[in-house]
Amino acid sequence: MDYTISKYFPGIRPQVTLPSPQIFILLKEEGIRKMVSDHYDLLKESAIQDLFPKNRIALEKAKEHSADFFIQICGGPDFFNQNRGQPRLNQRHLPFKITAEAREVWLNCYKTVLQKLELPGEVLLSFWNYLDVFSKWMVNSY
Repeated sequence: MDYTISKYFPGIRPQVTLPSPQIFILLKEEGIRKMVSDHYDLLKESAIQDLFPKNRIALEKAKEHSADFFIQICGGPDFFNQNRGQPRLNQRHLPFKITAEAREVWLNCYKTVLQKLELPGEVLLSFWNYLDVFSKWMVNSY
């Protein structure tokens, strides 16, 4: 599987294509929650660990919010909207200094998690392509 991280260009906001709903159908809610949790576990040991809560309870809440978002955008129930309102992720992430380098760390942690999932290649690639483009929208510092 080719998990290439595309180059980030400041000021360019590419069109985001939602991932295939097959990932939700195959992983179900529990699988997506585990995927997100595993991702956060890697992040809390990464070079960008300072962007994530140190407190275990706060970290679990962040995992829950992120999983709710990914469940929703992968075709599952709209848990994020029900619990947090519209995503407005750019606004929610403004307090955090997210650089192009931080984006790459975040993506590399997802790459590690995705490589362990036993899903069809086209499903993984659809999700990866979403993450790669979506993450460009989160960069807010240079």
